[in-house]
Amino acid sequence: MQCHHHDAHRCGSCTLLQVAYADQVSDKEAHCRSLVAAPGLTWLPPVTGPESAFRNKAKMVVAGTVDEPTIGILDAAGEGVDLRDCGLHSPGLQAALPVLSSFVTTARLTPYDIAERRGELKHLLVTEAPSGGLMVRLVLRSQEPVTRIRKHLPALQAALPRLCVVSVNLQPEHKAVLEGPDEIVLTPAETLTMRIGDLDLHLRPQSFFQTNTEVATALYRQARTWVDAVAPASLWDLYCGVGGFALHCAAPGRTVTGIEVSAPAVESAGLSARQARLPGVSFVAADATAYALGVSRAPELVIVNPPRRGIGADLATWLEASEVGHVVYSSCNAESLARDLALMPSLRPVEAVLLDMFPQTRHYEVMVLLSR
Repeated sequence: MQCHHHDAHRCGSCTLLQVAYADQVSDKEAHCRSLVAAPGLTWLPPVTGPESAFRNKAKMVVAGTVDEPTIGILDAAGEGVDLRDCGLHSPGLQAALPVLSSFVTTARLTPYDIAERRGELKHLLVTEAPSGGLMVRLVLRSQEPVTRIRKHLPALQAALPRLCVVSVNLQPEHKAVLEGPDEIVLTPAETLTMRIGDLDLHLRPQSFFQTNTEVATALYRQARTWVDAVAPASLWDLYCGVGGFALHCAAPGRTVTGIEVSAPAVESAGLSARQARLPGVSFVAADATAYALGVSRAPELVIVNPPRRGIGADLATWLEASEVGHVVYSSCNAESLARDLALMPSLRPVEAVLLDMFPQTRHYEVMVLLSR
């Protein structure tokens, strides 16, 4: 992949850009194998996708002026660097960002000036569905510009016919936090439909979804293969988000329960289950660890897909002491995965696979099947 921003030293986000892609994958797998090792562990071939134009999500800092905004990142001096043509973004995102830049000017959305602590628009968060549909979120300091955004929204929808969901996120605090807790949806549609395999997942503005759609599809497919081979009668999907693993692993005669702390994500997962008419699938809004520690009977198989910090000692200790026969652990941080595995010695890794969700960086996803 060639990038003129990288060559001009405007952006250093792609830390592995000068490393051949095959070597990137090989090095990542070697790193992962050094952390996740067990007698008899079988490593499946790494899962890869395109090394460019793979991102379905753009998280862009807005800087500059209302008449000449920059959409991208900030440099060391706090000045905006425009990355509307970033080669990691899907073609749909690359086409949408210039239109959104024009909308900033039309709606008079003054970019937030960090040094001066004034202005309104902090970030543009844009997600593209496999269908080409778009979700646009504008992170603002206050509600002051919302009336202008509503006024000019029809023109934006005409310029971006694939636009499905538009919302405003409020982040009034002056700190390095991408978004705030409050969301105002400005369109009739509140969810973006992400068609993954033969299932529709419904993504709300603050819901998590994997950045790389092609590799995420392979992730769910591999999890379903492992689960179907084990054929458990009962399954939990902890940290289930909008239900990707739970929905893909549903089967006749199998009870599937997804646990997620975000109530809106649980609502989306339930909608997907109803639309797909999946029997025996339910979702609960709860903390994953608290839920596990609070029940009297464990399922036969547990799927965990935690944030970078891992599942932690409490949940790992519970799994070790439980009657759970198999665990599918999907991790974006092999170091926290290794720490958690050390607390579950009776759950032995039997198969593992590296999924290169983030080409051009040192980050990756790894998924492991554990058997007691």
